[in-house]
Amino acid sequence: MTNSVEIAEMISRRWSPRAFDPTKPVEPSKLMSVFEAARWAPSSGNGQPWSFIVGYNFNKSYQDILSTLNDSNQIWAKTAPVLLITVAKAIRNDRPNRFAFHDVGLATENLFLQACELGLSCHFMGGFSPDKVRDIFGIPDDHEAVAAGAIGYMGEIDSLPDDLKEKEAAVRQRKPIEEFVFSGKWNNPLVVSSN
Repeated sequence: MTNSVEIAEMISRRWSPRAFDPTKPVEPSKLMSVFEAARWAPSSGNGQPWSFIVGYNFNKSYQDILSTLNDSNQIWAKTAPVLLITVAKAIRNDRPNRFAFHDVGLATENLFLQACELGLSCHFMGGFSPDKVRDIFGIPDDHEAVAAGAIGYMGEIDSLPDDLKEKEAAVRQRKPIEEFVFSGKWNNPLVVSSN
């Protein structure tokens, strides 16, 4: 995939593989580094509404997280040495916090980019059971599970089933900027002068 304009190299090379190396654990210092990066994400009113439930190097918490994933995600995620669930505190000052998922997304992107900087790969997914996560981990009523994630070192694409190999080898695609950046009215693409 080529960029329409120049962006930071780390953002350009970041992607979400499904092939992980189960024999190469994530070093504790690197794991803590990705959460330190998440810690420094911006948030509405500095509320920092994110939490992470982590399973590390195939421990019990890891197995519990794996059990909450859809079958189609378990097929490949079971080789990543770190699995996690992102959680949003959905209530702030006794009212729904409409920015909570947004803020968790910002923290997750910080985590993602730090992982990339450290030579790790991440793949986040919506295919999991938030209800099962709540039951297993005792998530409070004012919090919501947002996404599941896998972190590890990239593995061999040939380790994946054929349908996933095809997805892994596909060319990355993104919408053109003019399809989602507007000015004046909805669907009116932003036009900026280079002068």
